[in-house]
Amino acid sequence: MKRDSQQIVVYISKANDWRGALLQKIRTLIHEVEPEIKEEWKWNSPVYSLKGKLVCGTSAFKKHVSLNFFYGAFLEDPGGLFPKDAQAKQMRTIKYMESNIYDEAALKVLLSHAMQYLDK
Repeated sequence: MKRDSQQIVVYISKANDWRGALLQKIRTLIHEVEPEIKEEWKWNSPVYSLKGKLVCGTSAFKKHVSLNFFYGAFLEDPGGLFPKDAQAKQMRTIKYMESNIYDEAALKVLLSHAMQYLDK
């Protein structure tokens, strides 16, 4: 666990522009919404799980940051953060570009829904 967290810190620090700052904001928000969440290093990126079930993962790309919800298709999205043209059966991805407005309140609600979904 500690090693995973260290790898996540290194990963975020290597994205040393707006992407790293956003990854850190998202990481902090995830922990605020669910203090018991487990950080893992999977598929060369940060992944967050609860009670052994995958919740979400983050990735930094050249021009965007992705936030993947593993069960996104089943979540309420009152803030409209998921793209309308999602094709995956289960997963939903939010792509943040540098010019995007980051809606922290809507993301916090979506994260809460993702945590609650796992309790069903």
